[in-house]
Amino acid sequence: MPDVQPTKLPGVMIVTPARHGDHRGFFSESWNARSMREAGLDIDFVQDNHSFSAATGTVRGLHFQSPPHAQGKLVRCGRGALFDVAVDIRRGSPTYGQWVGEKLSFENGRQLWIPAGFLHGFVTRAPDTEILYKCTDYYAPECDGAVRFDDPDIGIDWGIDTAAATLSAKDTAAPLLKDFQSPFTFEEPA
Repeated sequence: MPDVQPTKLPGVMIVTPARHGDHRGFFSESWNARSMREAGLDIDFVQDNHSFSAATGTVRGLHFQSPPHAQGKLVRCGRGALFDVAVDIRRGSPTYGQWVGEKLSFENGRQLWIPAGFLHGFVTRAPDTEILYKCTDYYAPECDGAVRFDDPDIGIDWGIDTAAATLSAKDTAAPLLKDFQSPFTFEEPA
């Protein structure tokens, strides 16, 4: 059974699957629908993504995919290390604009569950880092969006000199949170 721990942002969870090791290495079920459902995560995934970043200090994010193709993501590190971040962008949420971050690495085996309604981003903390993540909806370019990773109103401590971050053109041009109209609305849990 995986260890599933809540974060300060309701809905965002740290998931640590069990590892069974011996002199050869280890075996781990990174995803098992039945055991995750028993642990409280009943999620249907439709797409797996694999991202590689060669340089330490590469930032990808803060990204989201809007309705009707909003995505939840279960993120893990296949090689290297990264600092993974979720930011609440659900209008009316008591935690709107707040963030949580978690170090994900090959060594610690942790995963971060980020539901729809949250920005997602990461910074690599080691060279040649591989990020693997499962998504709850297919990629839809017309629903793709971003917010500035270094927005001072969000105040994420990335642990790097943000002026030296390696960014895409899309991430460099992303708007600040105050200039962004979120497509997500907070709904009280049932």
